[in-house]
Amino acid sequence: MVYFQKYYIDHLHNVRKVDETNRSKIMKEELRSSKRNKSKLFSLLCLSFLSCSLIWVSQIFGFPFSLSCTHQGRDKLSYEISGSDPPIASSASNGSMYCDRSHFRTDVCFMKGDIRTNSSSSSIFLYSSTNPKASLHDIPTKFEEHELQHEIIRPYTRKWETSVMNTIDQLHLISKHKPLANSGHKCDVTHDVPAIFFSTGGYTGNVYHEFNDGIIPLYITSQHFNKEVIFVILEYHSWWYTKYSQILAQLSNYPPIIFNSNSKTHCFQEAVVGLKIHDELTIDSSLSKASTLGFRNLLSRAFDAPKRAVNLKKKPRMVLLSRSGSRGITNEHALINLAQKIGFNVHILRPNRKTELATIYKEIRCSDVMIGVHGAAMTHFLFLETNRVLVQVIPLGTDWASENYYGEPAKKMRLKYIGYKIHPRESSLYYKYDKDDPVLSDPNSVNKKGWEFTKKVYLDDQNVRLDLKRFRKLLVRVYDDYFINSRITTKGDT
Repeated sequence: MVYFQKYYIDHLHNVRKVDETNRSKIMKEELRSSKRNKSKLFSLLCLSFLSCSLIWVSQIFGFPFSLSCTHQGRDKLSYEISGSDPPIASSASNGSMYCDRSHFRTDVCFMKGDIRTNSSSSSIFLYSSTNPKASLHDIPTKFEEHELQHEIIRPYTRKWETSVMNTIDQLHLISKHKPLANSGHKCDVTHDVPAIFFSTGGYTGNVYHEFNDGIIPLYITSQHFNKEVIFVILEYHSWWYTKYSQILAQLSNYPPIIFNSNSKTHCFQEAVVGLKIHDELTIDSSLSKASTLGFRNLLSRAFDAPKRAVNLKKKPRMVLLSRSGSRGITNEHALINLAQKIGFNVHILRPNRKTELATIYKEIRCSDVMIGVHGAAMTHFLFLETNRVLVQVIPLGTDWASENYYGEPAKKMRLKYIGYKIHPRESSLYYKYDKDDPVLSDPNSVNKKGWEFTKKVYLDDQNVRLDLKRFRKLLVRVYDDYFINSRITTKGDT
């Protein structure tokens, strides 16, 4: 108050030389400014008092401070922006729980402290110790059981897709005060390593989604633990574990816990609920310590595949992914003969649900070129070594999906990618629709009608008959450019 009075008097002295009219205006403006400054100062004092009060109360009653980000959007997770991995041990205090919901694709929660599972209620409890000076008479039992924080999460990486997310089991993450008396919620199994909770529901059963929604995000989320982590799986499938057990063994030293069917109370000191994901079949090393090279090395260890020796005298090896049913190449035998005449050593791979992943990996890893029609099996390009060639045949109406799901990720994996967009005459749809029908002339307009139309017309009811004269030019270019002029560029191989 003294400051404002002195300032006002000095100001009156300075404006005596000013015109009376101007003096009046200045005085009025100065009075308004003074009131505004007083108001700001009062607000600042109130805010400071409130902050100190919260800290004081938390110290007395043991409330854990944690943040829950509920903003929805396409922004990257906060820990991804900083390029760090989940901030559990280093920056979080015991009794803390933090959920980051800012990512378009996934929610991820972090817990640290006295963590206990309860599968019957689909819950994970985080108990916070009360003030050590308090006694049973000081803090009522009802207060101890009061929830401090309650988060609900579906630990699957397709957050934006409501229809599939509604099929994913949800988990209740509940923070509460630790009971002073025996609550009956004892630890049946105590673990001294962190846990990662995730679901293998959703689109599991489709190899693209198994890698994109599961295996790669699991690698990104868990690799910094150096295998000292336990996987707790919701909606567990035994066949899934059998299929990917060799990869999982490279990410964790421990057998997984099947959450839904395990009635025991498992206790942890740290937990991550949900998985991090960067993009479609992508590992962005600028967002975490995970890397494409690290993932390739993991696959190599998992399937015990020695590094291939380069022999420039041998014919370049081509693996052709053969499809049965929709989007198959109807003149496949002619294509094989053509490739062999050009100089390729052609191998046919027909993967199905019963084909062991190790078999597919070893077949593709030792190949120089992989060719296939757009579809889930193209996911296996992940098994190609750096600088190898991926040729994707793109049927009508699949341009966007082909490029975004496989083309762009392949480039990020440092592969030499070529997309072969077929002409209408190369599609079986050419003989089912009039040439002016939008199905042939304007596929984008058909796709705008929705996924069901795209699936029915372009995915489930289309085969390909390649124009071999046109496709031959592509094969010759691949052979000449990559296996005559550039075959010695093996320094980037991994």
